[in-house]
Amino acid sequence: MIIQLEKNITEQQFSRLQEKLRAINYKSVKVSTQFSDYIIGVGKKEFDIRAIGTMEGISDIHRVSDAYKLVSRKWKVKQTQIDLGDDVKIGDGAFQIMAGPCSIESEEQIQSTINHLVKNGLRIMRGGVYKPRSSPYSFRGLGIEGLKLWHKYAQEAGLKIITEVMMTEQIDDMIDYVDIFQVGARNAQNFNLLDALGKVDKPVMLKRGISGTIDELLQAAEYIFSNGNERIMLCERGIRSYEKAYRNTLDINAIPILKEKTHLPVIVDPSHGIGVRKFVDSVALAGVMAGADAVIMEVHECPEKAFSDGQQTLDYEQSGTLIERLNKTVAFRKEIGLC
Repeated sequence: MIIQLEKNITEQQFSRLQEKLRAINYKSVKVSTQFSDYIIGVGKKEFDIRAIGTMEGISDIHRVSDAYKLVSRKWKVKQTQIDLGDDVKIGDGAFQIMAGPCSIESEEQIQSTINHLVKNGLRIMRGGVYKPRSSPYSFRGLGIEGLKLWHKYAQEAGLKIITEVMMTEQIDDMIDYVDIFQVGARNAQNFNLLDALGKVDKPVMLKRGISGTIDELLQAAEYIFSNGNERIMLCERGIRSYEKAYRNTLDINAIPILKEKTHLPVIVDPSHGIGVRKFVDSVALAGVMAGADAVIMEVHECPEKAFSDGQQTLDYEQSGTLIERLNKTVAFRKEIGLC
Protein backbone atom coordinates (compact mmCIF):
# COMPACT_ATOMS: atom_id res chain seq x y z
CA MET A 1 0.00 0.00 0.00
CA ILE A 2 1.17 3.51 -0.84
CA ILE A 3 -0.32 6.50 0.92
CA GLN A 4 0.53 9.89 -0.54
CA LEU A 5 0.42 12.59 2.13
CA GLU A 6 -0.84 16.14 1.79
CA LYS A 7 1.98 18.69 1.87
CA ASN A 8 0.41 20.44 4.85
CA ILE A 9 -0.44 17.34 6.92
CA THR A 10 -0.30 18.12 10.64
CA GLU A 11 1.51 16.08 13.28
CA GLN A 12 -1.84 15.16 14.80
CA GLN A 13 -3.20 13.91 11.46
CA PHE A 14 0.00 11.93 10.87
CA SER A 15 -0.23 10.33 14.32
CA ARG A 16 -3.83 9.27 13.67
CA LEU A 17 -2.77 7.65 10.42
CA GLN A 18 -0.01 5.69 12.13
CA GLU A 19 -2.44 4.55 14.85
CA LYS A 20 -4.87 3.36 12.18
CA LEU A 21 -2.13 1.35 10.46
CA ARG A 22 -0.97 -0.20 13.73
CA ALA A 23 -4.56 -1.20 14.48
CA ILE A 24 -4.68 -3.33 11.32
CA ASN A 25 -1.17 -4.73 11.95
CA TYR A 26 0.48 -2.85 9.10
CA LYS A 27 4.11 -1.81 9.31
CA SER A 28 4.51 1.76 8.09
CA VAL A 29 7.58 3.48 6.67
CA LYS A 30 7.66 7.17 5.78
CA VAL A 31 9.43 8.11 2.56
CA SER A 32 10.17 11.75 1.71
CA THR A 33 11.36 12.55 -1.80
CA GLN A 34 12.12 15.76 -3.68
CA PHE A 35 8.51 15.71 -4.93
CA SER A 36 6.27 14.28 -2.22
CA ASP A 37 5.86 12.45 1.10
CA TYR A 38 4.59 8.88 1.26
CA ILE A 39 3.76 6.18 3.76
CA ILE A 40 4.56 2.64 2.63
CA GLY A 41 2.25 0.19 4.40
CA VAL A 42 3.22 -3.48 4.55
CA GLY A 43 0.87 -6.11 5.92
CA LYS A 44 -1.30 -9.10 5.06
CA LYS A 45 -4.71 -8.19 6.41
CA GLU A 46 -7.39 -7.29 3.86
CA PHE A 47 -9.22 -4.06 4.63
CA ASP A 48 -11.26 -1.33 2.95
CA ILE A 49 -8.68 1.27 1.90
CA ARG A 50 -11.40 3.92 1.92
CA ALA A 51 -11.21 3.83 5.72
CA ILE A 52 -7.73 5.35 5.40
CA GLY A 53 -8.16 7.26 2.15
CA THR A 54 -10.84 9.47 3.67
CA MET A 55 -8.68 10.49 6.63
CA GLU A 56 -7.49 14.09 6.88
CA GLY A 57 -4.01 14.75 5.53
CA ILE A 58 -4.21 12.00 2.88
CA SER A 59 -3.84 13.03 -0.76
CA ASP A 60 -4.17 9.57 -2.35
CA ILE A 61 -3.97 5.88 -1.53
CA HIS A 62 -3.21 2.82 -3.65
CA ARG A 63 -3.13 -0.88 -3.00
CA VAL A 64 0.18 -2.21 -4.40
CA SER A 65 0.93 -5.89 -3.89
CA ASP A 66 4.36 -5.83 -5.57
CA ALA A 67 7.40 -6.08 -3.31
CA TYR A 68 8.70 -3.01 -5.18
CA LYS A 69 5.97 -0.50 -4.42
CA LEU A 70 7.20 3.00 -5.23
CA VAL A 71 8.56 2.08 -8.67
CA SER A 72 5.48 0.02 -9.53
CA ARG A 73 3.10 1.19 -12.24
CA LYS A 74 0.15 -0.01 -10.15
CA TRP A 75 -0.05 3.31 -8.34
CA LYS A 76 1.38 5.71 -10.93
CA VAL A 77 -0.18 5.14 -14.34
CA LYS A 78 1.44 8.15 -16.01
CA GLN A 79 5.06 7.46 -16.94
CA THR A 80 7.72 9.41 -15.11
CA GLN A 81 9.63 11.94 -17.18
CA ILE A 82 13.17 12.90 -16.24
CA ASP A 83 13.80 16.60 -16.84
CA LEU A 84 17.50 17.46 -17.09
CA GLY A 85 16.87 21.13 -17.77
CA ASP A 86 17.46 23.12 -20.96
CA ASP A 87 14.59 21.22 -22.61
CA VAL A 88 16.37 17.85 -22.32
CA LYS A 89 13.82 15.27 -21.17
CA ILE A 90 13.62 11.47 -21.08
CA GLY A 91 10.43 9.41 -20.86
CA ASP A 92 6.72 9.97 -21.30
CA GLY A 93 7.10 10.63 -25.02
CA ALA A 94 10.50 12.36 -24.87
CA PHE A 95 13.23 10.29 -26.56
CA GLN A 96 16.98 10.84 -26.22
CA ILE A 97 20.19 9.34 -27.61
CA MET A 98 23.16 9.30 -25.24
CA ALA A 99 26.49 8.68 -26.93
CA GLY A 100 30.20 8.93 -26.29
CA PRO A 101 33.28 6.83 -25.57
CA CYS A 102 33.53 4.02 -23.08
CA SER A 103 36.37 5.92 -21.38
CA ILE A 104 37.24 9.60 -21.28
CA GLU A 105 40.84 9.50 -22.50
CA SER A 106 42.07 13.02 -23.24
CA GLU A 107 41.16 16.67 -23.79
CA GLU A 108 41.38 16.21 -27.57
CA GLN A 109 39.05 13.22 -27.46
CA ILE A 110 36.49 15.15 -25.40
CA GLN A 111 36.46 18.04 -27.89
CA SER A 112 36.25 15.72 -30.90
CA THR A 113 33.35 13.74 -29.43
CA ILE A 114 31.45 16.86 -28.45
CA ASN A 115 31.78 18.26 -31.97
CA HIS A 116 30.39 14.99 -33.37
CA LEU A 117 27.43 14.92 -30.97
CA VAL A 118 26.52 18.58 -31.53
CA LYS A 119 26.73 18.11 -35.30
CA ASN A 120 24.20 15.27 -35.01
CA GLY A 121 21.83 17.08 -32.67
CA LEU A 122 22.50 15.05 -29.52
CA ARG A 123 22.15 16.60 -26.06
CA ILE A 124 23.66 13.97 -23.72
CA MET A 125 27.24 12.66 -23.72
CA ARG A 126 28.20 9.42 -22.04
CA GLY A 127 31.68 8.44 -20.90
CA GLY A 128 33.57 6.87 -18.03
CA VAL A 129 36.06 8.54 -15.74
CA TYR A 130 36.03 5.69 -13.22
CA LYS A 131 36.12 2.37 -15.07
CA PRO A 132 35.41 -1.00 -13.44
CA ARG A 133 37.64 -3.39 -15.42
CA SER A 134 37.95 -7.14 -15.25
CA SER A 135 41.74 -6.81 -15.27
CA PRO A 136 43.47 -4.55 -12.72
CA TYR A 137 46.06 -3.73 -15.40
CA SER A 138 43.56 -2.22 -17.87
CA PHE A 139 42.98 1.54 -18.19
CA ARG A 140 40.70 2.58 -15.32
CA GLY A 141 39.85 6.17 -16.17
CA LEU A 142 41.08 9.73 -15.63
CA GLY A 143 39.18 10.20 -12.38
CA ILE A 144 37.77 13.45 -11.01
CA GLU A 145 40.21 15.71 -12.90
CA GLY A 146 39.09 14.15 -16.16
CA LEU A 147 35.47 14.71 -15.17
CA LYS A 148 36.09 18.39 -14.40
CA LEU A 149 37.73 18.91 -17.80
CA TRP A 150 34.91 17.07 -19.56
CA HIS A 151 32.27 19.08 -17.68
CA LYS A 152 33.90 22.35 -18.76
CA TYR A 153 33.69 21.53 -22.46
CA ALA A 154 30.27 19.88 -22.23
CA GLN A 155 28.80 22.90 -20.48
CA GLU A 156 30.16 25.22 -23.15
CA ALA A 157 28.52 23.05 -25.83
CA GLY A 158 25.18 22.71 -23.99
CA LEU A 159 25.58 18.97 -23.44
CA LYS A 160 24.50 16.98 -20.39
CA ILE A 161 26.82 14.37 -18.86
CA ILE A 162 26.10 10.79 -17.80
CA THR A 163 28.92 8.89 -16.13
CA GLU A 164 29.37 5.96 -13.77
CA VAL A 165 29.81 6.29 -10.03
CA MET A 166 31.38 3.27 -8.37
CA MET A 167 31.58 4.12 -4.67
CA THR A 168 29.62 6.19 -2.19
CA GLU A 169 32.80 8.17 -1.47
CA GLN A 170 32.85 9.47 -5.05
CA ILE A 171 29.38 11.04 -5.01
CA ASP A 172 30.23 14.32 -3.27
CA ASP A 173 33.26 14.94 -5.51
CA MET A 174 31.29 14.19 -8.69
CA ILE A 175 27.90 15.76 -8.00
CA ASP A 176 28.67 19.27 -9.30
CA TYR A 177 29.94 17.90 -12.61
CA VAL A 178 27.36 15.21 -13.41
CA ASP A 179 23.82 15.44 -14.80
CA ILE A 180 23.03 11.71 -14.52
CA PHE A 181 24.75 9.23 -12.24
CA GLN A 182 25.11 5.81 -13.84
CA VAL A 183 25.13 2.66 -11.72
CA GLY A 184 26.89 -0.07 -13.66
CA ALA A 185 25.94 -3.72 -13.89
CA ARG A 186 28.57 -4.74 -11.34
CA ASN A 187 27.04 -2.37 -8.77
CA ALA A 188 23.38 -3.14 -9.49
CA GLN A 189 23.00 -4.63 -6.01
CA ASN A 190 25.50 -2.47 -4.16
CA PHE A 191 22.84 -1.39 -1.68
CA ASN A 192 25.06 1.07 0.17
CA LEU A 193 25.64 2.91 -3.12
CA LEU A 194 21.92 2.76 -4.01
CA ASP A 195 20.98 4.12 -0.57
CA ALA A 196 23.43 7.00 -0.99
CA LEU A 197 22.17 7.88 -4.48
CA GLY A 198 18.66 7.99 -3.03
CA LYS A 199 19.75 10.94 -0.95
CA VAL A 200 20.88 13.13 -3.86
CA ASP A 201 18.72 15.20 -6.18
CA LYS A 202 20.34 14.06 -9.40
CA PRO A 203 18.89 11.52 -11.87
CA VAL A 204 20.22 7.98 -11.67
CA MET A 205 20.38 5.45 -14.50
CA LEU A 206 20.45 1.98 -13.01
CA LYS A 207 21.79 -0.81 -15.20
CA ARG A 208 20.54 -4.36 -14.90
CA GLY A 209 22.96 -6.68 -13.13
CA ILE A 210 25.15 -9.07 -15.10
CA SER A 211 22.85 -11.98 -14.22
CA GLY A 212 20.05 -9.96 -12.66
CA THR A 213 16.35 -10.65 -13.00
CA ILE A 214 13.79 -7.98 -13.79
CA ASP A 215 12.46 -8.16 -10.23
CA GLU A 216 15.98 -7.66 -8.86
CA LEU A 217 16.40 -4.58 -11.07
CA LEU A 218 13.11 -3.15 -9.82
CA GLN A 219 13.97 -3.90 -6.20
CA ALA A 220 17.31 -2.12 -6.68
CA ALA A 221 15.43 0.91 -8.04
CA GLU A 222 13.16 0.74 -4.98
CA TYR A 223 16.22 1.26 -2.77
CA ILE A 224 16.94 4.55 -4.53
CA PHE A 225 13.32 5.76 -4.49
CA SER A 226 12.72 4.76 -0.85
CA ASN A 227 15.71 6.86 0.19
CA GLY A 228 14.23 9.98 -1.38
CA ASN A 229 15.15 10.14 -5.07
CA GLU A 230 12.34 9.67 -7.60
CA ARG A 231 14.47 10.55 -10.64
CA ILE A 232 15.40 7.04 -11.75
CA MET A 233 15.86 5.38 -15.14
CA LEU A 234 16.33 1.67 -15.80
CA CYS A 235 18.77 0.31 -18.38
CA GLU A 236 18.62 -3.03 -20.16
CA ARG A 237 22.24 -3.77 -21.13
CA GLY A 238 22.18 -7.53 -21.58
CA ILE A 239 22.68 -10.37 -19.13
CA ARG A 240 25.29 -13.10 -18.97
CA SER A 241 24.16 -16.39 -20.46
CA TYR A 242 25.72 -19.55 -21.89
CA GLU A 243 25.93 -18.00 -25.39
CA LYS A 244 29.46 -17.15 -26.58
CA ALA A 245 28.73 -15.74 -30.05
CA TYR A 246 28.35 -12.23 -28.62
CA ARG A 247 29.16 -10.35 -25.44
CA ASN A 248 25.82 -10.46 -23.59
CA THR A 249 22.27 -11.60 -24.20
CA LEU A 250 20.36 -8.35 -24.70
CA ASP A 251 16.88 -9.02 -23.36
CA ILE A 252 14.59 -7.16 -25.75
CA ASN A 253 11.68 -8.82 -23.88
CA ALA A 254 12.65 -6.86 -20.79
CA ILE A 255 11.83 -3.51 -22.38
CA PRO A 256 8.04 -3.92 -22.81
CA ILE A 257 7.84 -5.93 -19.57
CA LEU A 258 9.53 -3.12 -17.64
CA LYS A 259 7.30 -0.54 -19.31
CA GLU A 260 4.31 -2.50 -18.02
CA LYS A 261 5.65 -3.10 -14.51
CA THR A 262 7.10 0.35 -13.76
CA HIS A 263 6.47 4.02 -14.44
CA LEU A 264 10.21 4.69 -14.77
CA PRO A 265 11.84 5.41 -18.17
CA VAL A 266 13.58 2.43 -19.79
CA ILE A 267 16.89 2.78 -21.63
CA VAL A 268 18.50 0.26 -24.00
CA ASP A 269 22.27 -0.20 -24.27
CA PRO A 270 23.01 -2.01 -27.56
CA SER A 271 26.80 -1.56 -27.28
CA HIS A 272 27.14 -3.68 -24.15
CA GLY A 273 24.12 -5.73 -25.12
CA ILE A 274 25.69 -7.41 -28.15
CA GLY A 275 29.29 -6.23 -27.94
CA VAL A 276 29.84 -6.55 -31.69
CA ARG A 277 30.15 -3.26 -33.61
CA LYS A 278 28.46 -4.25 -36.84
CA PHE A 279 25.32 -5.43 -35.03
CA VAL A 280 24.87 -2.47 -32.65
CA ASP A 281 22.72 -0.70 -35.27
CA SER A 282 20.20 -3.57 -35.56
CA VAL A 283 19.94 -4.12 -31.83
CA ALA A 284 19.48 -0.41 -31.10
CA LEU A 285 16.62 -0.17 -33.59
CA ALA A 286 15.01 -3.30 -32.13
CA GLY A 287 15.19 -1.77 -28.66
CA VAL A 288 13.46 1.39 -29.84
CA MET A 289 10.68 -0.58 -31.53
CA ALA A 290 10.25 -2.52 -28.28
CA GLY A 291 9.52 0.77 -26.53
CA ALA A 292 12.79 2.15 -25.14
CA ASP A 293 12.71 5.78 -24.01
CA ALA A 294 16.37 6.31 -24.88
CA VAL A 295 19.43 4.64 -26.35
CA ILE A 296 22.88 4.81 -24.77
CA MET A 297 25.73 3.81 -27.09
CA GLU A 298 29.49 3.94 -27.38
CA VAL A 299 31.12 6.19 -30.00
CA HIS A 300 34.80 6.93 -30.68
CA GLU A 301 36.63 8.75 -33.48
CA CYS A 302 38.81 5.67 -34.01
CA PRO A 303 37.42 2.63 -32.17
CA GLU A 304 40.51 0.55 -32.97
CA LYS A 305 42.54 2.94 -30.79
CA ALA A 306 40.01 3.19 -27.96
CA PHE A 307 41.40 2.49 -24.50
CA SER A 308 38.45 0.18 -23.76
CA ASP A 309 35.55 -1.61 -25.51
CA GLY A 310 36.71 -0.74 -29.03
CA GLN A 311 35.14 -3.89 -30.47
CA GLN A 312 31.62 -2.66 -29.67
CA THR A 313 32.17 1.06 -30.35
CA LEU A 314 30.90 2.88 -33.44
CA ASP A 315 33.01 5.34 -35.37
CA TYR A 316 31.62 8.77 -36.23
CA GLU A 317 30.28 7.76 -39.63
CA GLN A 318 28.52 4.69 -38.25
CA SER A 319 27.20 6.72 -35.32
CA GLY A 320 25.82 9.46 -37.58
CA THR A 321 24.00 6.87 -39.69
CA LEU A 322 22.51 5.17 -36.62
CA ILE A 323 21.37 8.47 -35.09
CA GLU A 324 19.48 9.26 -38.28
CA ARG A 325 17.90 5.80 -38.31
CA LEU A 326 16.96 6.01 -34.64
CA ASN A 327 15.18 9.32 -35.13
CA LYS A 328 13.28 7.91 -38.11
CA THR A 329 12.35 4.82 -36.09
CA VAL A 330 11.02 6.90 -33.21
CA ALA A 331 8.89 8.87 -35.67
CA PHE A 332 7.62 5.62 -37.22
CA ARG A 333 6.86 4.20 -33.78
CA LYS A 334 4.65 7.19 -33.02
CA GLU A 335 3.03 6.99 -36.45
CA ILE A 336 1.84 3.41 -35.91
CA GLY A 337 0.75 4.05 -32.34
CA LEU A 338 3.55 2.37 -30.36
CA CYS A 339 4.70 4.24 -27.26
